[in-house]
Amino acid sequence: MSTPSPIRIAAVLSAEYRGRLMSQAREVNFPEGARIFEEGSRAESFWIVRSGTVTLQIPLPTRRPAPVENLGPGELVGWSWLFPPYTWQLSAEAMTPVRSYEFDATSVRMLMDADPAFGSAIGHWVGRVLALRLQQTRTRLIDLYAPRIATAR
Repeated sequence: MSTPSPIRIAAVLSAEYRGRLMSQAREVNFPEGARIFEEGSRAESFWIVRSGTVTLQIPLPTRRPAPVENLGPGELVGWSWLFPPYTWQLSAEAMTPVRSYEFDATSVRMLMDADPAFGSAIGHWVGRVLALRLQQTRTRLIDLYAPRIATAR
């Protein structure tokens, strides 16, 4: 038996706030291999996975992108939409066909500003996601580069 992710929307937001957020959603699908966003591009939307797998990646200049994390149902794809300058810090690719809910970032930020309690709940959720992703990115970079550093000595 697996433990539900502590950052999935259902585990973090109350039913009221989930409903308010979901009122802004539209359903979108991505075929396997679709690039959802690229590092450095404008973060104007974000997604919650309904089904399928999205892989977050670190682009590398001389090699294929390094996978950081695989995201599945109920998980947030993207956090850069919440923080200026609203630019993606990673890239994302659909590893399988993906069904998702898409949200317009500007509209959600306006809702957050209009209701500070809702804004705080969304901000805390995204903050938890960001903290976990930072930890996973750090682990992935150590996996990629620590063996090279050790053998170079």
